[in-house]
Amino acid sequence: MDFDLTEEQSMLKDSLDRLLSDNYGFEAREKIRKAEPGWSKEVWGQLAELGLLMLPFAEEDGGYGGGPEDVMIAMESLGAALSLEPFLATVVLAGGILREAGSDEQRAELVPQIVGGELVMALAHGERGARYTLSHVETTAKKADDSYVLNGEKSIVLHGADADKLIVSARTSGEAADQDGISLFLMDANAEGISRRSYKLQDDRPAADIILSDVTVPASALLGEEGQGYRAIAKVYDQAIAALAAEAVGLLTKILGSTTQYLKDRKQFGVPISKFQVLQHDSVDIFIALEQMRSIAMFATSEADNDDAAVRSKAASSAKVMLGQEGRKAAETSIQLHGGVGVTMEYAISHYFKRITVDDMLFGNADYHMSRIAESGPLLEN
Repeated sequence: MDFDLTEEQSMLKDSLDRLLSDNYGFEAREKIRKAEPGWSKEVWGQLAELGLLMLPFAEEDGGYGGGPEDVMIAMESLGAALSLEPFLATVVLAGGILREAGSDEQRAELVPQIVGGELVMALAHGERGARYTLSHVETTAKKADDSYVLNGEKSIVLHGADADKLIVSARTSGEAADQDGISLFLMDANAEGISRRSYKLQDDRPAADIILSDVTVPASALLGEEGQGYRAIAKVYDQAIAALAAEAVGLLTKILGSTTQYLKDRKQFGVPISKFQVLQHDSVDIFIALEQMRSIAMFATSEADNDDAAVRSKAASSAKVMLGQEGRKAAETSIQLHGGVGVTMEYAISHYFKRITVDDMLFGNADYHMSRIAESGPLLEN
């Protein structure tokens, strides 16, 4: 795959980087982080005006017609800025389910609203007992005439408290861990029977637990075929992991830049500590981690649209292992090189460390994905 940016992609990246540089510096982000709802609707509108929210959607649905490579470009820049806006939740996760399972009518109704920045959506799939297993769904949806009644609880729903609409996975048949029998439902986030407990993750991104108590939705709320939602969920989660890998490239780029600049500025024994060979070695290790992360992010992105689930999931798991092992180690090394100031909330590097630490945990940590690779066989076939 050719990863040289096209002229349009270069223009998009330059425009996005300029927008974030002008409006999303660390001090501006701190104000956004401390205020409600924990992200900027103004910046979200600016991202919509820039065309960022339309990237992965088909032209016939009102989108740009881009692919995972375009999302990769966006996520790298958003990661470098430590963006708190719901791009991952709305465009990648919920938007991905719409692309994979939504009907023409559902996409025609919702995609233009997402593209225009008018609609925030969230995918409510994870559950406490799942332990990263995507097929583990205990939330139930019982058929009642021409409607479904949902009961259950969803955990760590990114931007779940801010969402206008939810896409909820629920079991319509089978046992708790079966891949068959999982269905997907679209519903208003304020529908009767839904309660939301909001909180922030360690990196300050908004999240929520969603409780469904006899939530009744019409049969038209079903996304795709009844009981056949697992395939869409698995593909979208792999695409989300590729997006996180791209975000990690942006994070590590900033971590490397901050660390090398600090080593040049900080003096000990009358000389910059960047002159100390051991610290130079540590800086090189961060650089190597960045380049490894960049390569594996490209690999995961290149397979993100692959309908061969075995190939796609191996690539995604490889990226997640690299993020959780080398990416997190590089962030920890940076904290050590900064010293005590590196763990203060007033210094940006601590926020980059927290983001990459949370990214390690989202959608399965490094240990989980290492096990998934081991169980699935060699990464590349001869």
